[in-house]
Amino acid sequence: MASRIFEYFVVCGIGPEIQTLDGIKGFQGTGIMYMPSLLDQFPPSNHSLYPPPPPQLPTCVLPAGVEFYPSGVDANDTSTYPRSYPIVLTEGDGSKIYVSCIAFRDPVCDDVSLAYKIPANYFADKCICLVSRSPSFRVLRDALEELFIVCFSPNSTSIPLWEVIAHIVSNVSLPTPGKDRILFSIDNCILSVEAPPKEGLPHADISFQPLVQSLDVDNLIMLFTAVLLERRILLRSNKYALLTLVSEAICHLIYPFRWQHVYIPLLFFSGADYIDAPTPYMMGLHSGVDISGFTLDGVVVVDLEYNRITTSEDIPPIPDLELSFLRSELLRLLHPNIISIDHMKINLAGMADQYAKTCNRTWGEEHDFQLRLIFLKFFALLLSGYRNFIENTANNIFNSQAFMKKRSRSTNQSVESMVMIAQFLDSQGFLDYLERFSNSDESSGNLLNKLQDATGRGQDPMIIFPSAVEPEIITVSSLYKEAAGEKCHYDRFPASIRTHEQEEKRRSILAVASGALDYSAKQSPSSPSMLGGIDSNGDALSPRERAAERERMVLDIQVKLQGLWLRLLKLGVTDDPLSSFEYGTILALIESDAEGIGGSGFVECIREHIHSGWQCRLTDEQFIAVKELLKTAINRAISRNDMATVRDALEVSAEMYRRDPNSVPDYIQRHLLSLAVWEDLRFWDNYFEYLMERSSNKMTNYVTLVTAQLVVIATHMAGLGLPDGESWNIIETIAGKNNLGYKQLIKLRGFLSHIHQLRVGYWGLSVWKSQAPSYGLPSPRPHDSYDESQQQGEGSGVGRSWVQSMFSRDRSLRANSFARVRKWASDSDTSELPGTEQKKIQSSVRMLRGHSGAITALHCVTRREVWDLVGDREDAGFFISGSVDCTVKIWDPTLRGSELRATLRGHTRPIRAINSDRCKVVSGSDDQSVIVWDKQTCQLLEELKGHDSS
Repeated sequence: MASRIFEYFVVCGIGPEIQTLDGIKGFQGTGIMYMPSLLDQFPPSNHSLYPPPPPQLPTCVLPAGVEFYPSGVDANDTSTYPRSYPIVLTEGDGSKIYVSCIAFRDPVCDDVSLAYKIPANYFADKCICLVSRSPSFRVLRDALEELFIVCFSPNSTSIPLWEVIAHIVSNVSLPTPGKDRILFSIDNCILSVEAPPKEGLPHADISFQPLVQSLDVDNLIMLFTAVLLERRILLRSNKYALLTLVSEAICHLIYPFRWQHVYIPLLFFSGADYIDAPTPYMMGLHSGVDISGFTLDGVVVVDLEYNRITTSEDIPPIPDLELSFLRSELLRLLHPNIISIDHMKINLAGMADQYAKTCNRTWGEEHDFQLRLIFLKFFALLLSGYRNFIENTANNIFNSQAFMKKRSRSTNQSVESMVMIAQFLDSQGFLDYLERFSNSDESSGNLLNKLQDATGRGQDPMIIFPSAVEPEIITVSSLYKEAAGEKCHYDRFPASIRTHEQEEKRRSILAVASGALDYSAKQSPSSPSMLGGIDSNGDALSPRERAAERERMVLDIQVKLQGLWLRLLKLGVTDDPLSSFEYGTILALIESDAEGIGGSGFVECIREHIHSGWQCRLTDEQFIAVKELLKTAINRAISRNDMATVRDALEVSAEMYRRDPNSVPDYIQRHLLSLAVWEDLRFWDNYFEYLMERSSNKMTNYVTLVTAQLVVIATHMAGLGLPDGESWNIIETIAGKNNLGYKQLIKLRGFLSHIHQLRVGYWGLSVWKSQAPSYGLPSPRPHDSYDESQQQGEGSGVGRSWVQSMFSRDRSLRANSFARVRKWASDSDTSELPGTEQKKIQSSVRMLRGHSGAITALHCVTRREVWDLVGDREDAGFFISGSVDCTVKIWDPTLRGSELRATLRGHTRPIRAINSDRCKVVSGSDDQSVIVWDKQTCQLLEELKGHDSS
């Protein structure tokens, strides 16, 4: 089947599950931003033509979230008009997804309004999108705008809108580069799409005019230099389209090099914390998002509205020779009238006519091409003769020192004055370029080499580009139907036809939402029925009838939970439990139940399933979903002082697990450490008494009975990750109350220390707010984010980078990839934060277990989060990622963004230590441990071969 230019048509907006960006469920009124959802798509979700749309798509196409409005479009208010803009998403393998968006106000669906009691005739943000793998920005925008017109124009087609959508998505094929042009129509509008030849410049279906209009020549060159040197770059504008177009334009201007780092042209508003990331990035953020609370150390902030660039670090200038060439050529293209203002206006062999034509032309595709050619010529000049210094040896790809010395002799410039070139030659983009074009197949299409060769022979640079060929016209047949005489006009964007299962799922979600609201209203303290201490039917029911009614309600909830629980466990490996109907309904039953029936019933449902023979094995996605449900159930039980449910949840959490790639089980219990109840001695007293009652009929020796129950408690404490000192204080107190002898105390102390060391040996040290300071200061993250943030490096064999976790289906990972800077001061215990009076204590070791091969991810995200690893140190390194070929990449901020590499040839054991100073790596031990040491306390071997693993 031929590839299609349009992979998906997608509709995003408010779905049947409403919650704010802060996670508060239900409709909270206007002026509040809500989480967008994917509402409809074509092809439908059950097709197998393409990979599914990225899970982060709704958040990215509506970066500010969804807002409710009491009115729709107002002709006198431009802020209410529909907005058209492109966005670009980057996948884990570096490939790009191009999306054209139209956001507009659309009436809220009647069933949603009814379920959430939203006032009638309210509107909410909605976004329609065309998704493609081809960078055909213009045809994506034009096609989407025509579909929008077809929907809302009273004179549009008589064919239903979703049939028109299905026709163009299914039938418009991807054009062959340089050979054909595809013509297709939407209603009465004819559109075309084509791609340039592969031998020419890469396909860039955008205008470069927004870039050159937003920045003057000097600022354009400064931004270009910052991109080449792989700095952290933040673009600001109040226009979504401008952020994407400028980002794409600057990426094309660095051809034949490629941006190798984080690339998010339009960052969603709630992800503003990601600008604190230590790795090089290029991000665009709406100027309405406040970033005054961020330090922005070393970040190049580009304000496109005011033609302003600010940064706390100097950007080395381009050498004078190349800078003079680049600047003069840009001025000649952008301001030809000023460049030639001193020239006489006389006709010298037709020069005046040519001058007039150049000056009078409006910006078009020829200007775009000339701008790209200027920068390609700049690279040809900057890297003159570079091919003579490509070595491609085992230890080196390019001899940069020899190249710099040769350049110094030819230009009469000192090597010290060429800082910019030195940093560029050390960049990941340059190394990637050398690796790509060392391949004989790709080197034949290297326009930089061709331009250098043509210039050296004195030829016209245009000969390096393929000659223009008239493309073959391929026409896509129009969608034709006998006109029924009546036009399909819509007062809102129509929903696609849902399957029976989809409709049932939607109704169930809305029914739960409506029931939760009604139940909450009935249980409100201000309700007359509650003031009377009985329900709304209390006057009509006797105490026995009320008890029977409650028993029926409990039984009904338990039956529903059992069915939902079994269906949750049967979801396929491609399903996302966190977005499933089963997860949402269980969560709603737990959260909306004031008497705790939902939470206790859910825990009891799991317990019964375990007793029936279930093996407790969960997939990764199920593991995350069940963990979040148990957390919610425990928190609700704590608020009601229902310690029995907390106790039962602790026990079942110790049973359920998943396995990492090394087949080591990761139990849910380990991820409950952030809950405050484990600090409470009363809880453990209560649990001890329960254990004693449950086991008193099985043992006659009192001392043996007490010791056995304390062993159970110690095991749970270690499973949770409670620090050894905290655990022992609680156990010792309970043992003292029960007059346990010193011999048993010694045995308990030894057992507790043993299981604690076993836990630390695999999972590493836990972050705990009352932990002894010898392990370093705690992370300033909110404690509730501990287990999610630890998952990236500790529990998974394939760790996720912070960008991947941001776009992960795991919403807990996505929410906690970075601790929000603005919440550190409000949500965290201020005593935990490193203040001026506190002594800065430095830890010496960080352990990761369960990895396979090279280190996959170990990130120190912000300066504050480095505290719990190495203390407040300016030279703290950041470890990025490894790969299956045993390559380790290390980014060291002391080298101003340069990236070092160490290739472990013949390396067969896990990595044991990495020195962030000079890329020294030592193999690990046979117990699969990875130990990353502070460079001041470790002794690293210089050679890998023949080392002793001890």
